[in-house]
Amino acid sequence: MYPGAHAQQRPDHPAVVMAGSGQVITYRELDEEANRLSRVFYDMGLRPGDHVAFCLENHPRFLSICWGAHYAGLIYTAISSRLTTEEMAYIIDNCEARAFITSPYKAQQAAELVDQMPRVDLRLMVDSTIDGYDSYEEAIAVASPEPLPDRVAGRDMLYSSGTTGRPKGVLPTFEPQPLEEGGTTVGGMLQLLFGMTPDSVYLSPAPLYHAAPLRFCLGSHVVGATVVVMERFDAEGYLAAVETYRATHSQVVPTMFVRMLKLPAEVRERYDVSSLEAVIHAAAPCPVPVKRQMIEWWGPIIHEYYAGTEGNGFVYCNSEEWLAHPGTVGKALIGEIHIVDDEGNELPPGEEGTIYFSGGGEFEYHGDPDKTAASRLPNGWSTLGDVGRLDEDGYLYLTDRKAYMIISGGVNIYPQEAENVLTMHPEVVDVAVIGVPDEEFGEQVKAVVQPVHMPADEAEAARLERELIAYCREHLADVKCPRSVDFREELPRHPTGKLYKRLLRDEYWKGHESRII
Repeated sequence: MYPGAHAQQRPDHPAVVMAGSGQVITYRELDEEANRLSRVFYDMGLRPGDHVAFCLENHPRFLSICWGAHYAGLIYTAISSRLTTEEMAYIIDNCEARAFITSPYKAQQAAELVDQMPRVDLRLMVDSTIDGYDSYEEAIAVASPEPLPDRVAGRDMLYSSGTTGRPKGVLPTFEPQPLEEGGTTVGGMLQLLFGMTPDSVYLSPAPLYHAAPLRFCLGSHVVGATVVVMERFDAEGYLAAVETYRATHSQVVPTMFVRMLKLPAEVRERYDVSSLEAVIHAAAPCPVPVKRQMIEWWGPIIHEYYAGTEGNGFVYCNSEEWLAHPGTVGKALIGEIHIVDDEGNELPPGEEGTIYFSGGGEFEYHGDPDKTAASRLPNGWSTLGDVGRLDEDGYLYLTDRKAYMIISGGVNIYPQEAENVLTMHPEVVDVAVIGVPDEEFGEQVKAVVQPVHMPADEAEAARLERELIAYCREHLADVKCPRSVDFREELPRHPTGKLYKRLLRDEYWKGHESRII
């Protein structure tokens, strides 16, 4: 199914509701706008398999833009609205986008991008215009609302940062399907696993450019449900939205659980959350005590999964399974899990190794055959690079992170990007960026620096810390940059040059080991 099918059956049923403003977009309105935008793309020469990109906040038109690209059979890339101009330009060029859509929220960077998008033939801005951009509203107003003929379903190509410091576009392989037949895996999962129906209400509190929120929202539209979008998350606002819109389904990250649990008891008890039927979490390990408290508060409606943008496997557990196996992320529902040592040998239950999947979805890293090859074993098994173990019952536990990736508030942060920037600072000899414990976000980004000259006192250390953080933020999104900097005479490197980052990380996590399952 797709929005147009639901528009025929229930044209006035809410497809999108903006939680802050209360603005409602019906299925008829969503389908018509998607049809008009697909015509805009077609009229400028885009054909199925071509690429487009967009970058905007949680905007009322966000999902309409996605469906417009989907209706046109295009491969569409949602770009984080927190990235720098340099990072955005790289992704737009790397994904070979021929159209780019943004909003006044990104106006300054949009202006800087005009001369950095050589492949882009169409630049549109919603709500307003600046030099170099045409009006989105005017473009779709003159386009026909009639569906394109012989439509095939498009799909997303989202970016997953890599340890080499540049994000990589993840393009799962797929056979083009007619739009009417090309549902989504997430749509089917929402129905079969979480009981979603056309009368369900899905509350989305996260940025829509992330893989899971985007795919769960589109999957909800495949089902015909209502998607309530929070412009931004805040703990009490989330509880209020559940009550106001009688939300039945939602997906969160553990940091959101933490923030809600930290609300005063009288605030938590003020809101009726009894409408919730299934709350799904992923993106980061959830501390065992936090999850126990959430199950006690909301009941056994909390579900967890482990998967990646790459879509090569899917691991899941419900509340009952988790209570019987505390700390697990579940059992494989898509693909088969294999725990493998550094020599490629499969390990027995209880032993830790790299997590591989077989029999799941296939994928490639766009324009990076070496990275694609590095994710495979000779037998075809593929990995996201995470480390874990299986118990005797087949439940998976994560015991390490891929290449020391930092997960802060559900956002994946790859240290190499910040390390590459900080290394170029004239006062830095060596640097390691690691995740350290943070009660609210799970992990916080810290840089451990070997400076040219050790600071003489606390004031000098504070000055250099501020300078390095500011320097990093000139080149990268602030979420990727350290929140604090420590200084060392020397970092623990092997004579071959390998940095023993584990030794540094263990120092900061001592006493917090129970939080890493």
